[in-house]
Amino acid sequence: MKWQLAWTFLLIYAAAAVCGCRATLPAQGTSSSAIEAPVTGPFAVQELQQFTALDPIDTHTHVYQNAPELIALLERLNLHILDIVVARDPDQKSLDVERRQVSDFVNNSHGHATMCTTFDPFLYREPSFKKTAIAEIDGDFNHGAAAVKIWKNIGEQVKDPKGNYLMPDDPVFEPIYKEISDRDKTLIAHVADPNTIWEPPTPKAADYEYYMHHPEWYMYKKANAPSKAAILVARDHVLEMNPKLRVVGAHLGSMEADFKQLADHLDRYPNFAVDIAARMPYVVMLPRADAIAFIEKYQDRLIYATDHSLAAEAKAQDAVKQWESSYAFDWRFLATSDLLQYRDHQVQGLALPPAVLHKLYHDNALHWIPGVITAQR
Repeated sequence: MKWQLAWTFLLIYAAAAVCGCRATLPAQGTSSSAIEAPVTGPFAVQELQQFTALDPIDTHTHVYQNAPELIALLERLNLHILDIVVARDPDQKSLDVERRQVSDFVNNSHGHATMCTTFDPFLYREPSFKKTAIAEIDGDFNHGAAAVKIWKNIGEQVKDPKGNYLMPDDPVFEPIYKEISDRDKTLIAHVADPNTIWEPPTPKAADYEYYMHHPEWYMYKKANAPSKAAILVARDHVLEMNPKLRVVGAHLGSMEADFKQLADHLDRYPNFAVDIAARMPYVVMLPRADAIAFIEKYQDRLIYATDHSLAAEAKAQDAVKQWESSYAFDWRFLATSDLLQYRDHQVQGLALPPAVLHKLYHDNALHWIPGVITAQR
């Protein structure tokens, strides 16, 4: 079943922070005035005990400042995160600043964070590109990085001199994929985006303002822009060409609007798993029975993640509140049968079995991203 629920990173987790609430229906024979007030925001004491017992891991975050407030939150939640470096700027000369920011946080996190490194695809035409990229990721591996990420700029932004977009399966990247595989590390692949960026502007879409203010990611009617399907086919080609390479498709593998397509891919590619970062709304909006059936069937291939961020200039106190509220909402939806308010309607939590929850929050991260938890923790 397809759900065309548009999103943006900020709107999704703002909604989670505001709407992560729980309601209890009145028992038979009680009046409506006896309804328990909705619970919002942070974990209650008992909820926190259940959450921390999972030894949870969030495999998709972006932290670029050494914030004691965030470290304190991770310790209180017994939470480990994968802190991902991203090459965002076509004009930057190196990723040294981003690497240093992530490394500083990881080194000061008391074992609660691990690095996911990257390489700069905008430099692909440099004669030393392959050698430099491999040397950089190897250096990060030697200092504890557990994975390498490729981002949506491959397929949506990086171009060759003729104006053609570079795709994930371009031969220039193959030696890097081979090195990741040879080092027994994991490739995290965020390629493509929700369907709406290839469609005519829809003011009612939740992500309309985002793409109007960030036209660099709005692919509709862009000259020579590849289709979303073409980008995903190129990603699939990487899976086929590198059967020993573990690949985690970020954001439900960018197949968030079509769970049948996602299921077909998980069936077809044994070296492929997906995280749910910033795509929980698509799961929330599935019919409850369908969501439970899908998660239970693919319980070994789904990894909990959020896409939370803390930019270098951001206020850590505000971010910490937002992070905890969204963790609480996600846990209530996955682990309990409570009624939750999501945007303008109520949904019931999935009450997944404890063994499935432990896979989503812990076991699958360890399996698909070995080294995601460091020995010092």
